[in-house]
Amino acid sequence: MPKLSVVVTCHNVQAFLPTTLRSLVRNATDDIEFIFVDDHSTDATADILGRADALPPRSRVVRHAANGGISRARNTGIDTAEGAYLAFLDGDDWYAPGYLARLLAAAERLDVDFVRTDHVQATGRERVVVRAPAPRRDVPLDPLDGVLPANAKTMVDYPFVWAGIYRRRVFDDGLRFAPELRTAEDRVFGWQLHLRARSFAAVGLLGVFYRRGVGGSLTQIRDERQLDFLPAHDLIMAEVAAHPAADRFLPKIVRTYCAMIAFHAANASGYEPEAAKRLRREAGEALRRMPPDLLDPVLTAMGDERGRVLRRLAGRTTRKAAVA
Repeated sequence: MPKLSVVVTCHNVQAFLPTTLRSLVRNATDDIEFIFVDDHSTDATADILGRADALPPRSRVVRHAANGGISRARNTGIDTAEGAYLAFLDGDDWYAPGYLARLLAAAERLDVDFVRTDHVQATGRERVVVRAPAPRRDVPLDPLDGVLPANAKTMVDYPFVWAGIYRRRVFDDGLRFAPELRTAEDRVFGWQLHLRARSFAAVGLLGVFYRRGVGGSLTQIRDERQLDFLPAHDLIMAEVAAHPAADRFLPKIVRTYCAMIAFHAANASGYEPEAAKRLRREAGEALRRMPPDLLDPVLTAMGDERGRVLRRLAGRTTRKAAVA
């Protein structure tokens, strides 16, 4: 049985998959298996994955009969995996040589439910190191310590599932990616991890490269799929509300949700007209559902510009109306 299963989700990544595969070959060891999930690609991705000589040892390819999105593809990988630990990689990203062995060694040394790492953001030839905002590093921590403070960037604001490694028991307890979400699925997963798991750690390990600026990437789209951040944050709100420490964490998710609405509202002019219209309507509904005693301080703290946008979406025309 392998120690580590790496789930590689692939959909129309023919231009980048050879680089990904070469990086996996340079990471292959006897105790690592690779599970490729082809989410019904319509380009040459399936053909590339069909060439056994291009794949690392201990590889399996699972093919979806219809495109189901990255959440379903990852869930297929989870259900197929046999390793004591799982890691995830998108089919257009890659690893540095030997990265997985170091990642697995860190997980075994720290003996926690999950380990988060830094990563390298690759945009063309530019490389930028992005650090995980952990309170401390290289020591086991309570996952709840990765949620607060409400007014600062914390681990639940680091939504990169591929920047980490996860013990199998996390998924044996029923955790999966929300299949109905086409975007923002990582944010839900991250919050659920920190609210449900028993321990975690962060390490200063570099070696996963995240490719930005890819034309077909979901981060680049401007249609209604971007609006999945709304049901995603509704799921997080429900998860937090049901938690025994809900009073501690609700201010954080309300503030985060409002910040996401403000961000998307500021970029709405670049969206397709119907998507922009739906954004304004559903964002307003979301704001009106939030507890006023939590929302009002957030609207004030957001500052004049963002606060004004959020009040307008919520149907509050003035600051006075918001605090009355």
